[in-house]
Amino acid sequence: MRDVCVIGLGLIGGSLLRAAAASGRTVWGTTVSEVDADAASRGGYDVTTDAEAALQRAAAADAIVVIAVPLPAVENLLRQVAQHASHCILTDVVSVKGPMLDAVRRRAPYTRYVGGHPMAGTSRSGWLAGDTMLFRDAAWVVGVEEETDLTAWAEVTRLVLDVGAHAVPLPADSHDETVARISHLPHLFAAILASVGAQGGPLAMSLAAGSFRDGTRVAGSSPDLVRAMTEGNRDALLPIVDDALGRLGAARGSLASTGGLAATINAGHEGALALEAARDAAQSGVRVDLTAADAREGLVALGERGGRITGLDGAVALGEVS
Repeated sequence: MRDVCVIGLGLIGGSLLRAAAASGRTVWGTTVSEVDADAASRGGYDVTTDAEAALQRAAAADAIVVIAVPLPAVENLLRQVAQHASHCILTDVVSVKGPMLDAVRRRAPYTRYVGGHPMAGTSRSGWLAGDTMLFRDAAWVVGVEEETDLTAWAEVTRLVLDVGAHAVPLPADSHDETVARISHLPHLFAAILASVGAQGGPLAMSLAAGSFRDGTRVAGSSPDLVRAMTEGNRDALLPIVDDALGRLGAARGSLASTGGLAATINAGHEGALALEAARDAAQSGVRVDLTAADAREGLVALGERGGRITGLDGAVALGEVS
């Protein structure tokens, strides 16, 4: 198994370091936080605050380098990657893929880059929030672009599978439009719901129950991290926000004119049922030969149908799709 170097040891990076080590890989990490580095070292993990040294070690071992820092910190970090580990397999866990892909093309063009984004997390942050089991059964987007090296893609996918997740092959634009719908818009709604509820004062807080807690859970996430993901995905998020505002406007107009909210509530109920049906749908097996001329197209078609990669057999990706 290929060694792994994780740069950034917050919730996701710290969980990945733990999970990759538990899978039997040789793993080391680096963080700018001396507090996190000390806590990780005391926990028995190989961690330093010297990113240059960690990257030089990655280059010597031909390791997978994983960028696990917020998007605003990526540019400077990629300069270091280009200087010290320019030919390594490079992946990331950044929640926006288009800007990340553009940055890699500009700053570290010789790395074998495969974008990544695990669809897992909590509202907590920092090394101490990490969990070896965080990625168990989670979807993890593994990027497929025209220039993607499929040998590197398979290496990143193998790491994803080793930490308990399943891989969803997607291009950056499909990823960003989709997470705008199911991740970034919910973060904005949670922020608005939390602020509206708080305006109700102590009484509102004392009566808040399950629906309010469920709707506002992610509002407890680090504001800097939420800003990085939502602002970084501006182009994809804006039309989704417009769609949501249009639906809210229609609901408001219906409530004001007729007192009825049936259309809005029924559509939401149908959406929730569709989500549950998709989760429970029977899966059929799919095989994608990574040596085939149309392998990239096959991977993307699988991912965009909601399919996933669950295993690798040599140069064949084993998948499931409903």
